Amino acid sequence: MTALPDARLDQLLARHAEIEHALSASPEAETYVRLSREFADLSPLVESVKALRRAQRQLTEARGLAADAAGDREMAAMAQEEAEALEEEVESLSHAVQLALLPKDAMDERGVILEVRAGTGGDEAALFAGDLFRMYERFAALNGWSVEVLSMTEGAAGGFKEIVAGLHGSGAYAKLKFESGVHRVQRVPDTEASGRIHTSAATVAVLPEVEEVDIEINEADLRIDVFRASGAGGQHVNKTESAVRITHIPTGTVVAVQDERSQHKNKARAMGMLRARIYEAEREKRDSARASERKVQVGSGDRSERIRTYNFPQGRVTDHRIGLTLHKLPEILAGDALGELVSALTTEYQAALLAEAESAGWGER
Repeated sequence: MTALPDARLDQLLARHAEIEHALSASPEAETYVRLSREFADLSPLVESVKALRRAQRQLTEARGLAADAAGDREMAAMAQEEAEALEEEVESLSHAVQLALLPKDAMDERGVILEVRAGTGGDEAALFAGDLFRMYERFAALNGWSVEVLSMTEGAAGGFKEIVAGLHGSGAYAKLKFESGVHRVQRVPDTEASGRIHTSAATVAVLPEVEEVDIEINEADLRIDVFRASGAGGQHVNKTESAVRITHIPTGTVVAVQDERSQHKNKARAMGMLRARIYEAEREKRDSARASERKVQVGSGDRSERIRTYNFPQGRVTDHRIGLTLHKLPEILAGDALGELVSALTTEYQAALLAEAESAGWGER
C-alpha cells in the first residue's frame, strides 16, 4: 500500500486542535456554526489517524520485542503473533484513512430525484420500469428514506412510461448515484404464448436534491403555465386548473406536475425537479469527464446502451461496468440485495480515486 501523506495528516490534526480551541472560546453564533461543521467533518478522520498512529507505534514495539527475544522462543513467538495482528490492523486503518482523505462530492449526503422511464420494448419496457421503481422504493425503505412520487405516467398494460420521485434521506445520493443508466431486462412476457424471451430496456436518472441556495434561477427566465390535470379525479379534474408546467427558457428545460390538487404544491414540486435538472446540467458542463460518463450511462433507452442486465431465465443480474454477476435476481429486484451491487460499484469508484490520488501525490482533502 502506498505510504500516506504524513505532512497532510499533521496539518489536519493541527487544524482539528485549532478548531477545538476556537470553539472553547465561545465565538459568535455564525462563526460557531461554521467551525462546528468543520470540526464534525474532521473528527472521524482525526480519530482514524490517531488510531492508525497508535497501532503503528504498537507494531514497532512488537517487532522490537520479537527481535530482542530471539533467545526466548516462546516470547519471540508471542511477540511475532502480536506483530502480525497489528500489521493487519495498520493495513485496515491505513485504508480507512486513505478513503477519508478522498475528495467528497458535496451532494453525497443529499436525497435524490429519481427518474425511471420506459425505453425500448413497448408495454414490457413499461412493466420493467415499474419493477425498477419498486426495487428502489423497497431499497429506500430498507435505508429509512421516505419516497414521494412527484409525477408519473402509467403504461397501458401496467408499470410506468415515466415516473419521477423524491427519495428523501441522508446519503441517498451517495448510494444511488451509480444507478443512472440504461437497465436491460431479458424475460418471457406474460403475453408471449410461444415462450420466446424478449429484451426490453428502461432508463434511470439519479439527480441530487438541490436547494435554492445551491443554484440561482431568475424568475424572469421562467414560463409558468397552469392547466387542468388529466386522468382520474372526477370533478377535480374537470373544474380545477391545478397542474403546473414550468419552462426554463434559457435551457429549454420543462417539468410538469399534476399529482396534487393544490396548484401551490404542484408548483413547489416542479421547482424542485427543475432545480435538480438545471444543477446537474451545469455540473456536467463544469466536469467534462462526468458529462462523458453520463452519456454512456443514461443514453437514449436503446438496448445496445446498457449498464446492467436482468436475466430472468438464468436468475442473474450483471453490471457491465465492473463485470459483476450476481445470481440473486429476485433478491435484487426486491431491494434486499441491491446493496451488494451498490457497495461493489462504490468500492470500484473509490479504488479509481485512490489510484488517482496516489499518482497525484494526494494533495488537498
